Amino acid sequence: MSEDEEIEALRKKKMMELQQRLATEQQRVQAQQQIEMQKKALLRRILSPQARQRLTNLRIVKPEFAAQIELQLIQLAQTGRLSIPVTDDQLKEILARLQSQRRDIKIRRK
Repeated sequence: MSEDEEIEALRKKKMMELQQRLATEQQRVQAQQQIEMQKKALLRRILSPQARQRLTNLRIVKPEFAAQIELQLIQLAQTGRLSIPVTDDQLKEILARLQSQRRDIKIRRK
């Protein structure tokens, strides 16, 4: 096997690896999008329009906290421990309870 053939074989191997990685990444992105669509559909069923808007506003300010709330709401609804649809006032109460449970870390400088 000549040096040119070896280089060409390596190029082909690298190209195949890149194509496989790209295909895997595309599948992962599609699966993530599918999960996100299912989550939105469930939240549409669980929350009233005003509560959905409040959660959307919260997602803008605190995306991680909003994601946790969404998952908790879905889990509670699936286990039947949540009255559906959740109104804006009920969501406010849930948020207030969860917010009070979170501990804020404050750094004081002297």
